[in-house]
Amino acid sequence: MRSSPGSDLIVTARAFSASTWRVLSALTITGAMLLSRPATSRAQAIVPGTGQRLTQVGDDFEDPKWNYIANEPKSSEEQDKQERLPSGRAANGRWAEGLKRGQPDMVKRVPTPPGGIEGSEGSMMLRSLYTSVPGKFSGQTSQDDFICLVEQRLGGKISPSRGPNVVCHVYIPPFDKWERREGNSFCFRLACLAWMEKPGGFLGMGTTRKLDEYWPGMLISFHPGDGKKTQDFASINLRAGPNGGDFRALDIKEPGWWTLGMSVTPDGQIHYYAHSGVAPLTEKDHLSSQFPYGYKAEQMITFFFDVLNGDNGQWSTPWIIDDAFVYVQR
Repeated sequence: MRSSPGSDLIVTARAFSASTWRVLSALTITGAMLLSRPATSRAQAIVPGTGQRLTQVGDDFEDPKWNYIANEPKSSEEQDKQERLPSGRAANGRWAEGLKRGQPDMVKRVPTPPGGIEGSEGSMMLRSLYTSVPGKFSGQTSQDDFICLVEQRLGGKISPSRGPNVVCHVYIPPFDKWERREGNSFCFRLACLAWMEKPGGFLGMGTTRKLDEYWPGMLISFHPGDGKKTQDFASINLRAGPNGGDFRALDIKEPGWWTLGMSVTPDGQIHYYAHSGVAPLTEKDHLSSQFPYGYKAEQMITFFFDVLNGDNGQWSTPWIIDDAFVYVQR
């Protein structure tokens, strides 16, 4: 028998419903990338994975009883206004479905692939077939969202003054296992609040200043080769530069484990780090530091993962994640 998620999970799902995702469609993950890297500043950068780990949030997936309660069918509020409660949730209360787009169709604990963290026996797989409306194929690239319940479990957001940073290990599968589609396949992202100018004001004219959400992140994209001169490869693209455009940070030519991290500094800047393997990140792994869209983070809400496919009857690339944790400097 399926169990219903608690009220905090429904709150989380609603937090990712229309009111909080209303601009995300304008920032579609399949948008064009800017291949030239924007200006970057490393002032006060924090290496992800350093400081005090917040044990209330994140996951190492080592519990053999780790389980996800899907409560299908999943939500697709963005496409057809259907939230389909109760939403999906992890049995340990650390993860939940976002109601705007719904959860990946496959969420399960799997044996850690070779080369992973020493001693790790379990990781989490995310994979999707229907990324638009459940049971229907749109034929257009779409995504599912998988949310870490940071704000709910901590009882509030995290101030940039604490130097929050997030790290995770992601397994890049052999390229013959990928969905044969050019474009983004997986995203590791933050949800933050920033002051923004919004339409409105007196008599509906002009603008008003308000705190609203934005979602910086690290996107893994596939570039299929021709089987002859050009080989398959992937790339890590960053969201986003000061004008909101994605840009390529580095290429991935070999499959295997990678370590990804993001940090938020007291000045509201987002810092991006990555390297191959599962060793701790260091300063040399810095990719870029940005104020995405020109915003300065006032609060960090959570982190989450996206899984994408062509929503055309082909399963997405299988994504495996291990040791996804949140740290603070103070």
